[in-house]
Amino acid sequence: MSVVGDLELALDAYPLLLTVEEAAEVLRISRSLAYELAHRYETTDGTDGITVMRVGSCLRVPRWALAELLATGRVVRLADALEN
Repeated sequence: MSVVGDLELALDAYPLLLTVEEAAEVLRISRSLAYELAHRYETTDGTDGITVMRVGSCLRVPRWALAELLATGRVVRLADALEN
């Protein structure tokens, strides 16, 4: 199994879409830093920060994108992932 697959199994206890606070716990960073990184993702058109998507007015972090970030350090740009 791939490193990303192993991480997805480790994150299996979390929902498919995590809150920013839950993602901060996984990354072991502060809540405020997690929100700063989420804001950075939105302002850089997905090239930096933590991958987030808006569900109404809520920010959510896709579990698979968080696993990718942990495994490779790569920020997933959702617009690119949807094109494939």
